[in-house]
Amino acid sequence: MKTLLEIADILKSKNCIYILTHRYPDGDTLGSAYALCRALQLIGKKCKVLCHDEIPSKFRFMNDYVKYEEFDPEYIISTDVADIKLLGDKLLAYSDKINMCIDHHMSNKSYADIAFVDAMAAATAEIVYELIQNLGVPIDKEIASCLYIGISTDTGCFKYSNTTAKTHKIAYELINKNINLSKINSELFEKKSKEALSVEYMVYSTLEYFFKGKCAIIRLMQSMLDKAGINDNELEGIASIPRQIDGVKIGITIREKKSNLFKVSVRTTEDINAIEICEAFGGGGHPRTGGCTIEDDLENVKERLLTVIKNKYGW
Repeated sequence: MKTLLEIADILKSKNCIYILTHRYPDGDTLGSAYALCRALQLIGKKCKVLCHDEIPSKFRFMNDYVKYEEFDPEYIISTDVADIKLLGDKLLAYSDKINMCIDHHMSNKSYADIAFVDAMAAATAEIVYELIQNLGVPIDKEIASCLYIGISTDTGCFKYSNTTAKTHKIAYELINKNINLSKINSELFEKKSKEALSVEYMVYSTLEYFFKGKCAIIRLMQSMLDKAGINDNELEGIASIPRQIDGVKIGITIREKKSNLFKVSVRTTEDINAIEICEAFGGGGHPRTGGCTIEDDLENVKERLLTVIKNKYGW
């Protein structure tokens, strides 16, 4: 694997760069992409961030940190994308043209010509922080804000087990760039719209327990979103709900994306590997947080998940 200094030298030699993010974008894929985009633009590169989905409203201000112009890419990078399947249909045209992947998922499929994957990093934004330093670009307030968003969201505001001393050290450096810390934290971790609360209320009513309370499952159906008048990408915290329940070792959120197609989010305690569950359905992620997509009707999706868990852990 190339070093970040070698990767920085490669990027310095390119002039027109696309940065791809994953579908259902979160703070890490977007924060990493926008931070790197701005850094490259500051050294004179043409650079643009692409995403399959509409960017959630709480992240859209990062658009203001970069300039947009039309150009054909000379080089294509992905940030926080473990598998080309996660790009979404609108970006699949680039799936066999990705030159570089920067990621922190141990389940990364090594689809790019060059992959820098550090599974010990709490977030891809941690890696991008070091890459920007190797580019020799001073980290300004805007870059720091993007990186902080990436790190704080992927660590649950520094609550998750992936948070390390290094994570806190980088966050310290970013906060010292005079970012609007209280506003960012409020927008990401405190504020909820009335519509989002309405959906949460409906989701709680779907809660089911299995294996003597060691597994909890909730479901989010399109009809709930339609009733509340909100998009799925505005509900990032939903997946954490079942795992927060005392005694639950595996929390599963089943989201309907379209008829008979469900996105599954898995959250686990430290003695359960979420990746092992998700890989059974072609997914991946991290030891404590994983995801996959299953095409089937709702009851079969649930039963297939429960069967994998029963066979794996003997519950």
